[in-house]
Amino acid sequence: MTPRETENLAPGAPDFRFEEHDTVGSTNSLCFDRAAAGHPGNLWIRAEVQSEGRGRRGRDWSSPRGNLFASLLLIDPQPADLIGELPLAAAVALADAVDNATGAHQLVDLKWPNDLLVGGAKLSGILLEAETLSDGRQAVVIGFGVNCVSHPPLTLYQATDLRSLGYQVVADRLFEALLPAMSDYLGQWKQPGGFQTIRRQWLKRAAHLGKEISVRTAQDEITGVFADLDERGHLVLKQDDGRQRTIYAGDVFLSGA
Repeated sequence: MTPRETENLAPGAPDFRFEEHDTVGSTNSLCFDRAAAGHPGNLWIRAEVQSEGRGRRGRDWSSPRGNLFASLLLIDPQPADLIGELPLAAAVALADAVDNATGAHQLVDLKWPNDLLVGGAKLSGILLEAETLSDGRQAVVIGFGVNCVSHPPLTLYQATDLRSLGYQVVADRLFEALLPAMSDYLGQWKQPGGFQTIRRQWLKRAAHLGKEISVRTAQDEITGVFADLDERGHLVLKQDDGRQRTIYAGDVFLSGA
């Protein structure tokens, strides 16, 4: 049976299909495999366990059974020059899905660019990766990892999970909530000016807005007050001298943490 024959229509998101697996190396990697084989995209791949899960900057992502591991394959998403906005759209979609699945109101905060926090502890991670295929198409993969029933005890950041927070939400239920939420926000993103609505939704959940933070980039560490997101979703820091600095990539920490 070929991979296409194992796909199903995604419930609540009729323009998408999905595959389910027990154990894979990485759902992101499997999405790229499908893309290289000619898949047209709009494909979700979900697994019960990942043996080679990864996070940002090549970090390992703990992937035990019971948590949610899912990736979305998009082919040539448009507008192509705005793909850098997608991680923030994905974060807002996942935050809405968590609220829907738990029945809570704005349970999670967002740490730039796309981590979900509860009480300052990390609940999930989102990883966007892209590559140009041999036929010239661009494959964009958005990977979601959510701690539903467990979390790693020792990480770069304090972590938590939904069960520890008192919510009995299985990965199936959260995935069912994520499918239509991500579909809706992708549709919004594609509209002219649509990201500004997403940006406002993101800022409503911003964990560190108005607080002094440190941002560790590949080159240095920068400290300032989280003042805003610019029109493309980049972090705007207000520094001690009053000047504003735009940060395009980095890891955010509360100052002194």
